Amino acid sequence: MAEEVVYLGFKINKHGIYPVESKVEAIDKAPSPTNVTELKAYLGMLNYYNRFLANLSHLLKPLHVLLQKDTKWSWGKEQEKAFIESKQLLKSASVLVHFDPKKKLILACDASPYGLGAVLSHKMDDGSDKPIAYTSRTLTSAEKNYSVLEKESLAIIFGIKKFHQYLYGHPVTIITDHKPLIGLFREDKPIPTMAASRIQRWALTLAAYEYTIVYKEGSLNGNADGLSRLPLKTNIEKTPTPGDTILLIEHLATTPVDAKQIQKWTRKDTILSMVLRYILNGWPSKCPNEEIRPYHSRKNELSSQDGCILWGGRVIIPQPGREAMLNELHQGHPGITRMKSLARSYIWWPGMDNDLELTVVNCYSCQENRKLPAEAPLHPWEYPSHPWSRIHIDFAGPFMNKSFLIMVDAYSKWIDIHVMNSTTSEATIAKLEQTFATHGLCDLIISDNGAAFTSKEFADYVKSNGIEHRTSAPWHPASNGCAERAVQSFKEGMKKIKEGTVQEKLNRFLFNYRITPQTTTGLAPSELLMKRKLKSRLDLVFPNIEKRVQERQQKQKHYHDKKSVNRQINVGQGVFARNFAIGSKIKWIPGEVIKQSGPLSFHIKLQDGRVIRRHIDHIRVRNFDCTNNENEEKCDNDSDLFEPEITIPISTPETEQPQIEKTSNMTEQMEPRYPKRIRKEPSHLKDFVLK
Repeated sequence: MAEEVVYLGFKINKHGIYPVESKVEAIDKAPSPTNVTELKAYLGMLNYYNRFLANLSHLLKPLHVLLQKDTKWSWGKEQEKAFIESKQLLKSASVLVHFDPKKKLILACDASPYGLGAVLSHKMDDGSDKPIAYTSRTLTSAEKNYSVLEKESLAIIFGIKKFHQYLYGHPVTIITDHKPLIGLFREDKPIPTMAASRIQRWALTLAAYEYTIVYKEGSLNGNADGLSRLPLKTNIEKTPTPGDTILLIEHLATTPVDAKQIQKWTRKDTILSMVLRYILNGWPSKCPNEEIRPYHSRKNELSSQDGCILWGGRVIIPQPGREAMLNELHQGHPGITRMKSLARSYIWWPGMDNDLELTVVNCYSCQENRKLPAEAPLHPWEYPSHPWSRIHIDFAGPFMNKSFLIMVDAYSKWIDIHVMNSTTSEATIAKLEQTFATHGLCDLIISDNGAAFTSKEFADYVKSNGIEHRTSAPWHPASNGCAERAVQSFKEGMKKIKEGTVQEKLNRFLFNYRITPQTTTGLAPSELLMKRKLKSRLDLVFPNIEKRVQERQQKQKHYHDKKSVNRQINVGQGVFARNFAIGSKIKWIPGEVIKQSGPLSFHIKLQDGRVIRRHIDHIRVRNFDCTNNENEEKCDNDSDLFEPEITIPISTPETEQPQIEKTSNMTEQMEPRYPKRIRKEPSHLKDFVLK
């Protein structure tokens, strides 16, 4: 059994109850001041309790002499005697009080560049503070490198742990002269996520206590300030480094930029060396210049470790090491979002996000294999002023073992469909003449870039009949959406009709389609084209045709444009064009825009001199000259990488478009292309469905 115990500042044994010497050890063993600053701090502590100390000014006269102007510092016997006697006063019963659980507790804390101090006091009935106990200690060599914010925080943690028996489960008011701690350790506010890791740990320690933190100017916090500037020497030689910081610094040592290089660059960097000095010695109230502002706005979240500056748990990389870090982060060619996420786990510098984006954008390999850009805003075709003004044509099939030529009137949505035994230009022209014999010639034909529509024979035919011919952008069916939608409706309708031959099914589909009101126009195609109803059991009339079509188009445009991006492509601009060549591994090929052939269609000149046409959805802006790129050979591939394309410029009555210079290859491609033979399935397979 123990012969004596210490509890709440008292020593209890068989002889009785006595005060514990450790309560006043910080005063009793405080070293003599060695300079004016330490003396002022000590006198400030005495002045804090001067109302309880009689004849204090007379006793301290030898000490005040050293504070006079032009007085040389000389600590003699008189000063030592006054110092010892004043310490005895601070230990006297007129100053110290015993702990009373009924009275309010106050913990005053302060830190100096070399020590910590804390005073536990009671708030007396007359409003004064009377100390219960004092404590102080010197900082370790590692703690001396802490920022001012971290030293002041450490003083609070030191006082809390030292007086744990008094404070745990009892409300306490913590007093500090460092204002940023109010925001960090407020009991009703969470700790900032980017605060230094040791600050976050200390906040968790404080969470176990019932406290209120209050700011008091340094001149009014003299009791704790004096102890921090005359601390007791401690045996602590080394402060443990947090594990997460060790792992971070060790990880950097394995990268192209290691911690030692960062420490060296930080010292040489004009801005970062200044930031490091502010972290260790305190920040000015106002930002000294604009280059410091990104750090000044994060001053309460910055710390230092082994000469490196950290923002939260992220190391700040000086300018010489940033390019190497960007290359390291982009080793696996991640996208912008994943690259940012990876970087935010380790490093930071002002403008880092922008540098990461530029790294990805200027990476040739990434650009060469990127996905399609966001779709351009919908650009609806202008609604024609009269029927059979503009028709859209396209082939459907093989479908039901046959091919079909589909023609759609843009005004009435009337559909003509012809079964095709051949898809040559000659057969296509024959079916067009058959339709024109019924409805007359149209003003404009819209088609895709199929061989039947781009041959010289077809161009001569439309030109001789005064018909303008426009083709949609290659590999972009949406540009000829009217025909594509008609193809879908045709296939869906034919599949639902179960009885009859192909021609019987086609006749039935066309009849029902032509008498059915369309959602776009509100009227049946037959009513708009023929100005009469076909004899039928269905007879629905919807007025305001033109307005309904426009409203329908605007509605479609509204929903389409929600996910679209309005991009600007200019003539003469370097771009990447989508490569649709079969078997090619290269998705994007470089070129230059030489002409805009429509609102969303452009002619692009490739590096081998050939010209292709692409929709804006298949074009991306090129931000660098690939001829200077290390992958130059990828820009100069032979023509076997690309599909052969030809562009037939058609002059309109309103505008005369410039002619594109044709190469010899293009001239050869513009010759009519006829199939050498018609392929048919063998007769012995006629009972089978072939795919």
